[in-house]
Amino acid sequence: MAPDDADRTNPSDGTDETLSRTPNSDSAPHSASVDTWSSKRDKDGPRRPPRGVNAPALGLRGTLLFLWRQLTSMQTALILLMLLAIAAVPGSLYPQRSVNPALTDQFLEENGRWGKLLDTLGFFEVFSSPWFSAIYLLLFISLIGCIIPRVGVHLRQVRAKPPRTPSRLTRFTGYTRVELPGADADALLETARRSLRRSRYRTDVREETGSRSVSAERGLLRESGNLLFHIALVGVLICVAGGQLTSYRGQITVIEGQGFTNSLTQYDSFESGAWFDTSELSPFQFTLDEFRAEYVLEGADESRVGQPLSFEADIDVTTPGEEQEQRTLQVNKPLHVDGTSMYLLGNGYAPDVTVTDPEGNVVAQGPVITVPMGDVGYTSQLVIKAPDARPDQLAVVGFFLPTGVIDEEGPHSIYPDLADPQLALTVHKGDLGLDSGVPQNAYEVDVSTLTPVTGDDGTPVLISLAPGQIFELPDGTTISFDGVKRYAAFDVAHDPFERWVLVSALTAVGGLILSLFVPRRRLWVRVGDRSGPDGTVVLEVAGLSRSDDPALPDDVRALATKLSEAQDGTGGPAGPSPADPDQIDDTTDDHHEGSAQ
Repeated sequence: MAPDDADRTNPSDGTDETLSRTPNSDSAPHSASVDTWSSKRDKDGPRRPPRGVNAPALGLRGTLLFLWRQLTSMQTALILLMLLAIAAVPGSLYPQRSVNPALTDQFLEENGRWGKLLDTLGFFEVFSSPWFSAIYLLLFISLIGCIIPRVGVHLRQVRAKPPRTPSRLTRFTGYTRVELPGADADALLETARRSLRRSRYRTDVREETGSRSVSAERGLLRESGNLLFHIALVGVLICVAGGQLTSYRGQITVIEGQGFTNSLTQYDSFESGAWFDTSELSPFQFTLDEFRAEYVLEGADESRVGQPLSFEADIDVTTPGEEQEQRTLQVNKPLHVDGTSMYLLGNGYAPDVTVTDPEGNVVAQGPVITVPMGDVGYTSQLVIKAPDARPDQLAVVGFFLPTGVIDEEGPHSIYPDLADPQLALTVHKGDLGLDSGVPQNAYEVDVSTLTPVTGDDGTPVLISLAPGQIFELPDGTTISFDGVKRYAAFDVAHDPFERWVLVSALTAVGGLILSLFVPRRRLWVRVGDRSGPDGTVVLEVAGLSRSDDPALPDDVRALATKLSEAQDGTGGPAGPSPADPDQIDDTTDDHHEGSAQ
């Protein structure tokens, strides 16, 4: 990210003389010697102090300038970019609160101290953690510090003429010297200039002592692409930061036949940026008509039976001032409504259960969202809390089994679709602790503080129900399994900078392609004055690559050959005339660098 290397058209000749001052003993006595300059070290004189001894201190300003140069160097920017990529890895390995808070809480409960340590370090909120933000900010500053001076340098290069022709072309790539007896120097030079112009070189004709030359350069588009890449990368960082400040994201769960209105109270979880106003939520609503899922059926590969093939959610969307619209959401097909995107995040079953207490009061009724336990058969945990039950509060816990089997392994489902739906439940009574003021997870209950409802033998009553069945407990509590519905979980997100992130990313890719595939080179053509009785003209051609350009030597020789062949045919009836240089074939140059600017 540092500016291009200095012009290498005048490389050093390799000498490195060290001058030292020694007394001239021939001209005066030693006490009154006159110092003279010599190119050899004085072995008897005082030695130069070692480097670093008595070096002046940098001071505050010098230290700050040194740190700034280090921060804005290419090496530092690359290190920061690598650190940013490494810092983002935990965001894909550990659940993030902004995406799935329930899964994050589950991870913390299962991992104890290790989970608490990771939570303290910010591994569950990686992209808003202080250490990730610090790397992000330093990379942003480093890129800005690299880009600004390079833009100025590049603009000056674009406006400047190609560099002058070096005095000794023999030191450069593909140097070719051709003697052309009787050639027209002016026509040869003009032919070279036009040929280079047609190959999209910037050219400049210069008068020299005893000769004239054409200096040509192209490939500045390489540096333009490099700058475009870094500017677009800064754009990505700005857009991502702007999106974090002005966006929101929330999760909702909707059962078939029910609806959702985009208001804060409807979300199961909701997070927004510091600059987002919750009153600006997009006013839309929808109803989940049907959720469909397809799975691999029996008879196929046994290892694939039960694996999902597709998930689809049919919804009716309503926005103010527009007619109702029917849409189908899929896993990779989100819904976009008024700047808000809604993604299909998950799904499950919601068995319709009715619970009455011993006094005959209906204390729970309707579909109950169950939580899949992660197996292929979609065995799901069910929790029903009935705080209004009398004489004691009730908690119904157990499993919903889409294709139920109860064996020595306990109740579980062997297939995820509704082939043989069953409920396997137990009932507990006691104080549910809902009046304590401490928030509780709606999908969990601590049964260790409750008393199970038992049968005549004193063992807990195990309830197994199929759709349409009713079970009555010894204490008069009844539970009925009325049917099954499906639910879908959605992720609702709004990010006004989302499109600009995409545009910046595509621009960065385009700039990177230019910087990698456009070669930057310089060519020089020198035509000497006529010398000798036959009027011989000396043609010299050479080039210099500012990047990896293996085709340059061949292109230099090809240009020299074309120019010499054009002059050889000056007097012949079939050769091109010096006054008509456009007839020279430029196929070789265009083939190698026709797209470079």
